[in-house]
Amino acid sequence: QGQLVESGGGLVQPGGSLRLSCKSSAFNMSKYAIGWFRQAPGKEREAVSCISAAYGRIYYADSVKGRFTISSDNPKDNPMNAVNLQMNNMNPEDTAVYYCATPFLSWCPDPLLPGLFESWGQGTQVIVSS
Repeated sequence: QGQLVESGGGLVQPGGSLRLSCKSSAFNMSKYAIGWFRQAPGKEREAVSCISAAYGRIYYADSVKGRFTISSDNPKDNPMNAVNLQMNNMNPEDTAVYYCATPFLSWCPDPLLPGLFESWGQGTQVIVSS
């Protein structure tokens, strides 16, 4: 069904912001829930956030609540849709490779287990350091 493609990573100082984007050229993302995950060196992949446009539901990991915001592009602007992750007030613990994926369901699975998601992209590296 095609991979998703992440972009927007980079190096940012503590307290700074980055905006990640997740896109697909293979399918209309607005039909499915889209999740953001991250994996730090030596750690397991963990869920960061998930959005279900169909159900109007959004989920965040406790570690990013109040700092990260997930959103979907307006389909009128981007027919294939894209899902963005705005990351503010970042700290070194946010350093990781960030991935997006979909469960090919219109709702976000509970819990957000990586094994329930597919179409993983190559990821985008985020480094928070002074």
